[in-house]
Amino acid sequence: MKEFIEAIVKQLVDKPDEVVVEPVESERTIIYELKVGDGDLGKVIGKQGRTAQSIRTLMSAISAKGGGKRAILEIIE
Repeated sequence: MKEFIEAIVKQLVDKPDEVVVEPVESERTIIYELKVGDGDLGKVIGKQGRTAQSIRTLMSAISAKGGGKRAILEIIE
């Protein structure tokens, strides 16, 4: 999942080298903390949060299909 998030986000931003995804695992969920470079935050969030919501939807579908833990995307400024 980490590689999936990185691949999508790197295609969206101007500074793909500054994309960092860190998984934080708990009992039932995995929170993926996403950090991007200066000026790229808006591109990841998108208009009215649509891009970020689309990424979250894909993550939910992948984690549900795999039968694993619930995946959550948290965008860190």
